[in-house]
Formats: sequence, structure tokens, C-alpha cells
Amino acid sequence: DAFRCSSHRCCECLRCCGRRDPRPRTVWLGHPEKRDQRYPRNVINNQKYNFFTFLPGVLFNQFKYFFNLYFLLLACSQFVVEMRLGALYTYWVPLGFVLAVTVIREAAEEIRCYVRDKEVNSQIYSKLTARGRLCGSSTARACCLVNQRVPADMIFLRTSEKNGSCFLRTDQLDGETDWKLRLPVTCTQRLPTASDLLQIRSYVYAEEPNIDIHNFVGTFTREDSDPSVNESLSIENTLWASTVIASGTVVGVVLYTGRELRSVMNTSNPRSKIGLFDLEVNCLTKILFGALVVVSLVMVALQHFAGRWYLQIIRFLLLFSNIIPISLRVNLDMGKIVYSWVIRRDSKIPGTVVRSSTIPEQLGRISYLLTDKTGTLTQNEMVFKRLHLGTVAYGLDSMDEVQSHIFSIYTQQSQDPPAVKGLTLATKVRKTMSSRVHEAVKAIALCHNVTPVYESNGVTDQAEAERHYEDSCRVYQASSPDEVALVQWTESVGLTLVGRDQSSMQLRTPGGHILNFTILQIFPFTYESKRMGIIVRDESTGEITFYMKGADVVMAGIVQYNDWLEEECGNMAREGLRVLVVAKKSLTEEQYQDFEARYVQAKLSVHDRSLKVATVIESLEMEMELLCLTGVEDQLQADVRPTLETLRNAGIKILDLKKGKNKRLSIQIQAVKVDKMFCLWLFCLKYKSEQNIELCCKYKSREGCDGGNDVSMIQEADCGVGVEGKEGKQASLAADFSITQFKHLGRLLMVHGRNSYKRSAALSQFVIHRSLCISTMQAVFSSVFYFASVPLYQGFLIIGYSTIYTMFPVFSLVLDKDVKSEVAMLYPELYKDLLKGRPLSYKTFLIWVLISIYQGSIIMYGALLLFESEFVHIVAISFTSLILTELLMVALTIQTWHWLMIVAELLSLSCYIASLVFLHEIFYDVYFIATLSFLWKVTVITLVSCLPLYVLKYLRRRFSPPSYSKLTS
Repeated sequence: DAFRCSSHRCCECLRCCGRRDPRPRTVWLGHPEKRDQRYPRNVINNQKYNFFTFLPGVLFNQFKYFFNLYFLLLACSQFVVEMRLGALYTYWVPLGFVLAVTVIREAAEEIRCYVRDKEVNSQIYSKLTARGRLCGSSTARACCLVNQRVPADMIFLRTSEKNGSCFLRTDQLDGETDWKLRLPVTCTQRLPTASDLLQIRSYVYAEEPNIDIHNFVGTFTREDSDPSVNESLSIENTLWASTVIASGTVVGVVLYTGRELRSVMNTSNPRSKIGLFDLEVNCLTKILFGALVVVSLVMVALQHFAGRWYLQIIRFLLLFSNIIPISLRVNLDMGKIVYSWVIRRDSKIPGTVVRSSTIPEQLGRISYLLTDKTGTLTQNEMVFKRLHLGTVAYGLDSMDEVQSHIFSIYTQQSQDPPAVKGLTLATKVRKTMSSRVHEAVKAIALCHNVTPVYESNGVTDQAEAERHYEDSCRVYQASSPDEVALVQWTESVGLTLVGRDQSSMQLRTPGGHILNFTILQIFPFTYESKRMGIIVRDESTGEITFYMKGADVVMAGIVQYNDWLEEECGNMAREGLRVLVVAKKSLTEEQYQDFEARYVQAKLSVHDRSLKVATVIESLEMEMELLCLTGVEDQLQADVRPTLETLRNAGIKILDLKKGKNKRLSIQIQAVKVDKMFCLWLFCLKYKSEQNIELCCKYKSREGCDGGNDVSMIQEADCGVGVEGKEGKQASLAADFSITQFKHLGRLLMVHGRNSYKRSAALSQFVIHRSLCISTMQAVFSSVFYFASVPLYQGFLIIGYSTIYTMFPVFSLVLDKDVKSEVAMLYPELYKDLLKGRPLSYKTFLIWVLISIYQGSIIMYGALLLFESEFVHIVAISFTSLILTELLMVALTIQTWHWLMIVAELLSLSCYIASLVFLHEIFYDVYFIATLSFLWKVTVITLVSCLPLYVLKYLRRRFSPPSYSKLTS
């Protein structure tokens, strides 16, 4: 029963090792012999990170890339076939270097996650024993929590708070920032001390584990009392794992652990994402592999399949293996690291975190933007904007009129004799505007779940502040910011909520008089009912009133008939306001007693409790008096509208509530019930089409992202971006990229996404070009010498070509950019070109293949025509021309020079010149390369290979310029 828990990244490490019983379970308190018989054993184990479990997964992930797997097979074949075409290190070193780079990069990310998870999983909790609380224990069945994260799903038994309740922070569970009120079991809260919990004979009957974090069905039974106590348990009596105790000390009994935790059941396995760009490169690699096989077969066919031709095929496969560029994986992975570093260092989007460095190019290929509103587009700060009474509406500029009406009502009450107060309010002023405003404000001030909390400000003692209801020390806490906004507004117009506990509520009038109300019943808001209600008794008059507020779609059938509700709700909704309909119903004592008996009986039901309770409540929800409409605005974050406009101009589809055309999908979605927690967002992301996505947008995303807010949607999306705000950080931690404000999304996509994609496209094309050039030269060489499988370059020249001599200039393309960041933000239409995948397509791939064939052929045939007497001269002329051609091609391609690019070009050229001196005894004739003949021959070959291509490129830019060139001219 270890209480060790986990953050979202390692929720899958929690394993339930005990026997899983699909039936509802029973947890016993007291009497160890019965507890041990009925309490199922559940153990939470931490994930083990070690080399033998981590490395195979990383290697498998890397071998999903085709060229890595191919080169592994090539390297292994050297031991099977005795036909070494060069040193073994020419095959194993590139593959080892590629795997080392990728393993180190992914290992660094896993180690960071491990350190964070270990810190969270090392928290120790206090165990409750018969002698009191034992601190420093990590295993317990009943534990004491003080301002700590709840380690397991528990039943709330007892609290130190004198009001008999506590508050929870649930932002890491459901994404809501406001505190939730939780109530202990009434029977156990009345016990004198916490240690008495172990002296009673009682048990908790709980439903089987499920995914729903908003509902719970159970009962608490105490058997050693006469008569036995049987109390119903609901969501208000639970403490779910991953929530945090915000007030007081609580004692709870563990109900679910391991994989049965609500938070774990709501956490999906994050998939290993591979960007669209990597998939395209992988596809091109397969095409190159096909070309490799074809060229090898052609070479053997031209030999008329003589002798052991099948071994010749293998030799040619090894000989032309450079067609598949293994260095491409290294360059792309290192490029991703650079892109991630640039994003983190951008001062214009501070606080941006790259949590997944594998898909930065995906930011440049976004077609659809799926987002929620609260906390992402808005600040999650509610402001009361409108009070509508049907015949008159009050806005922010006329709230003083509401305040004057409230003042006049309570001034008149203070002047009336006490004996006739109720009669006066019921008859004399019933239809006046002041009474209508008063009833509306009073209903808003009473119908909520807000609790005022008094905090010491250093001057006034906390107890004294609470006793005298000090305004300066009062803070409102509620499960929704809408509720707080409504109560703050009633305070501004004269009716202040100053006190509340489980059974009572106190309001203060403009004259300072305290109105006391007894809370008889409260019906919390649920996403299914879309309304909340409360039954209170006015202590001064004895009147019992049922207040209710909710969405217009449900309240329209509850309130009495009227001809203005639907129209006004629509008008306020079009203004961007959150609309609530407020109503009331007066009850006699007999009516309430009858309702209470039926309601208590329904709550004790184990089967179909929700349905029975709803049926009883609905018996009251008939012909209620409509009081008012309230409009609350959730203010947008800064620059939301310009950012959305930028994204639209960039060709990104920000979906609206259009009706889909796919009738079959529509029927499937309509058949899904809310209580199944079916993730519609995941459905539309899996079966991508415009009609499917638009249809799924009709339905509330929160129903599909239950628990952890938007974690499931973010993990399933091709690219998940989390916004760190007041909604908690779980969604942000699960995202691939984390930003602090929604407006930063524009720069993240328009600048960094665009640059990352275009740079990776250019980088991959040059690496492919580099490999095809040398492969073409090998093919020409073999063809000239009677299709012999003899390597043109051996040993260090092959390794050095793609590393020391050309790697730095080619890799410096990750710093290139076609336009400045300010221009990219000013003209988001530039982003639209990327959505078609033109920077790296089959067309551009074919163009670079033709360029590679042309340049490789020119270099090889030129060297054969101009060589002098010895074979070593062919190697010197062709290899030097090849290196110079690559350096020159990079220089001609760069659009914006960076000082590191110049350093890379000069460094590579210097390294090659130095190697001409040190490698002359192995590969070069030092006397030949020092002659003028060598110099002019290399120069001519290099110019013939590059100059025509530069002329064609100049003509194309002159007569058919790309869109970005028009902005830089």
C-alpha cells in the first residue's frame, strides 16, 4: 500500500500488483482481523530506469528509419561475406556515430524526466496508528495530509478545520484553478480524536474503479453503533490523487491505488511522435534504396551474370552504399537540437520550452489548429458585465442603479415593524422594480458554492478578522471563477457574502445587518445537468426557498413560460458573455420534508443512484419563477485577435462550428453518450478529414479530455503546444512545446516553424546530393573499367568526405534564412507555401538527383580525360574537384550569410588542404598536386560542374522568382 505517486510522464510506472476484483470493493476500518481479510493488496512501484531497458527502446526507435537499418545490415554482412571493399571502420564508424548522437539526445531527455519523476515520487506521508500519527512513513492505509499532494484516491474521513470542510487544488487533475470544497464523512468527523478512527468497526462500500473524476458512488457504514449508521458517499467526500490539500489537515482512507487511480486511468500512453518531414525523408530513402538495387543489378547484367554473379550483386550493393546517406540522420538530429536551442533563446517568446526535440519541423506544416478557450485564449479572469430582468438590463455603466435599489429595499425593511416584514416583502413591494432587483441579487448571492476565507494581513488577527468579517482579509474560493465573479458583483452592489460553512451562510446588507440562512440542501453543478441549486431557510422569516441557476438550454424547460428568455440569451451570447439563467421556488415546510425523505433514500441507493437522485430533484424543478439573466465575460489574453488573424492568413484552418457533411460519422458521434467519456478529438485526429474535424468541433472538447484537461488531445495531435497559465501545468508538461501566452504561437509557427522546416529541407537535399555525387562517380568509374567492383576511394577518404571535408558547410545551412523574422511575421502568407510541402517534394528530389548525376559525371569524366599517366592522379583530381564543388554549391545556395557559415567554409577548405600534405604518401602524389597542371584541371572541372547550374538558377529567379524574394528585393 505504498503511497508513492507519479507525475504524468511516468504514470505508467504505477502497477497494481494485487488481485483485481471487477466487483465493487469494501475497505474496512478498525479491527485488524476484518481489515486484513477484506482490504485488497495494491502496491505502487516506481519505474526502473537502467541501461538494459532504455537502450533497446532507443535503438528500435532509430531503426524505424530505413537507412539506419540498411547500414546495420551492410555492416553485419561484412562478417558473413568475405569481400571487404575497404576497412570495416568505413561501415561501422558511421553507423556507430549516428546511433551515438541519437541515443545521447534521447537519453538526455529521458534523464531529465527521470530526475523530475524521482523528486515527485520521493514524497513521504504520515501514517495514522492507534497511538497517533506516525510521521515519515511511505506505507499506510489511513494517512494525514497537511498542504500536500494527495498520494492515492481516498475517502475524506476527518479534518482539523472548525467549519468541517477543506479545500482542494485540482489544477493538475482537471485543469481548473479554483479550489474545490470537500466534506468529510459526517460520522467520522464527529469523533473526538483522529486515533478514534481505528477503534470503530466500520466499512466503506465503493464502486469499481472507473475513469470519471466528477462522480463517485459509495456508502459508509458504522456497525458498532446502535442503530448502525449508514451514510451515502459522493464526489464531495473524495480526495483524488494528484490534487493538493489547500487548507487544514485531513485524514483519509485509501480507496484506489496503482492503475486504479482516477488520474492514471485518465492518462493515455504518450506515443513516440515522428514528424511528417521524417516520414517523407524515410520515403525518399526507400526510393534511393530501390535505385541502389537497380544500379547493382544493371552492373551485374552488363557482366552477363558471369561467374558467381550473386556475390557480385552483394559487392556492388556495398560499393554503391553511399547512395543512401547515413549521415543524413546525424545532420537532421543535430539540426533539431539547434532549432530547439534557438526557440528557447528567443527573447520575443520568453519562457518557451521545447519538451520534444524530435519534431520542430512539424511547426512549419500545421494545417489545423484545435484549441479550447478557457485558459488558452482567455485569461481565466471573469468580470460581471450584464444583469437582465426581461424588461430592463443593467450594464457596467448602470450598476449604481442596482446598488440604489438594494439600498432602498433594506432601508424600507429597517423602517417597517418586525411583525409585518414578511407581509410587506410578499405583497406591498412584490412588483416594484426595486423588489425585482433585490430578489435577483439575493438569489445570485445565495445560489453558489463560494466560501469566504479570511487570511491574516499582518495587522488584524485571523480569528478576529473572521469574527468581525473584515473585508480586507476576505478571499473568495470556489470551484469556478464564474461563481467568484458573481459573488464579487453582489458585494459591489451592497449584498456581501461574509460567512459560510456546511450548514449556514451569512450575508451583510448595505446597512451592516447580518442575514443568516440555513443551508438545507445543495445540488452541485455537473456537466450532465448543466445547472446547480440550493435550498435555504431564512432564519429571520422561516421561509424556505429553492434557488437554481444554469444554462438556458436546460433552464428553459424548468422556468415558467416567458417570451423573452431565448432571444435575450442569444443576444448576450453573441456579445461573448457566459449566460446563466437564475430562478427560484418557494417551498412550504411540508413540501420540503417530503422532498428530504425521498432525497435521502435515493442517495443511499447503491445501484442507479444518479438516476434516482436526479428523479427526486426534478420533482422540484417545475414552474420555477424566472428572476434574471447574468452575463459574465472571460477576458481574452493579449493580442489573441491579431494572432488568430495571422494564423488564418497563413492558411491554418481555425475550425468553427460548421455542420459536417459526413452523415455516417454524425450518427456515430450522436450515438456516443457523455458518461462514456469518448474522446471525439482523438477520433477526428485519427480519421483526418475536413468534414470529420468540423463535425467533431460541434461537441465540447472537455467531454473528450476528461481528467488532466487537454492532455489526451495534446498527446495525440501531430504537434501539441501547451500554454502555461492558471489552469495548471499538466497539459503543458505533456505537450511537445510549451509557451506562456497564446500570442507567442504566431512567432513559434511563422518564424521558428517555417525556418526549421525550410532549413531541414535544404539540409536533407544537400546531404542526399553529396551522397549521390560520389555514388555517380563510382558508377562512372566502374563502367569505364569494364564494370569491375573496385572502389574509387577507400579508407579515410570515404569517412572524411562526409565528415571533416563537407560536414560543417553543409550543416551550416541550419543557420540560413530567406527572410528576416519581422518580414515573416508581417507576411504570414509566406507560411502558406509550406503547407504544400514544396521545399522537399518528389519534384525537388528529382531535380537534386539530376544535379547530382550531372556533377558526378562531369567530375569523373573530366578527371578521366585530364589525368596523367598514373591512377593516383585520377583520385587527386576527382576528389579535389568533388570537395570544391560541394563547398561552392553550399556558398551559392546560402541566402543570408552568418559568420559561422564563413568559418565553416574556410575551416573545411583548410582541413582538406592540410590533408593533401599529410595524406600524400597514401592517396596523392605530392609532386603532382603542387603543379600548375593540377590546379587548372581542378578549376576547369569545378567550374563546368557548377557554373551552368548557377546560370539556370539566376534565370529562374529573374523570370520566376519565389514569393520571399519579392520581399527582400
